Amino acid sequence: MILFARLLARVVTFVVLVALAVAGLALAVFCIGTGTDGPSLAHLAGLLHLAALRNTTGEGPGSVATIAGLCGIGAILLGLLLLVGLLVPRRERLVTLAHDEKGTLAARRRPLAQIATALVEQVRGVTEARVRVRPRRRGGGRLAVRASRTRPAEPSEVKRTVQEQLAGLTQPFALTTRVEAPRRGSRVE
Repeated sequence: MILFARLLARVVTFVVLVALAVAGLALAVFCIGTGTDGPSLAHLAGLLHLAALRNTTGEGPGSVATIAGLCGIGAILLGLLLLVGLLVPRRERLVTLAHDEKGTLAARRRPLAQIATALVEQVRGVTEARVRVRPRRRGGGRLAVRASRTRPAEPSEVKRTVQEQLAGLTQPFALTTRVEAPRRGSRVE
């Protein structure tokens, strides 16, 4: 659900940014010239029927200009805010090993998963390993291991051996380990 919400937010942000960019480009082109013919603000107002709208609403030119200026500033600020939200990367979540007054010792998720994969693939009876690392907010994390095994290897023995092999990595980083050991070619549901 959260992934869908993030995807939706990014798509809406992108569409709004494109619409703001096109509107700003059109306004910039029409600001180049003056008069009623060719690209000018008066010609743009005529194309958008703004004069008829002003006559319908009964607004005078002073308050309309103020409102238009405030809306323009608001659109610029909204565009900048959306750009910052879209382009600034999220904070990378790290697996924390130690934290004291001197600083924090942490590891990135991908290298930690690669190390765990290399350790798991050394276990006898394991043909392939996939490891995912999920850090916790306050240190430590979870290690999900899927170790495909050969037919003669016992699943309980493979799980125990994988846990022993990963002990040197999981204990210092306070990682909890969940190991699946399906037979090679079978699906886990």
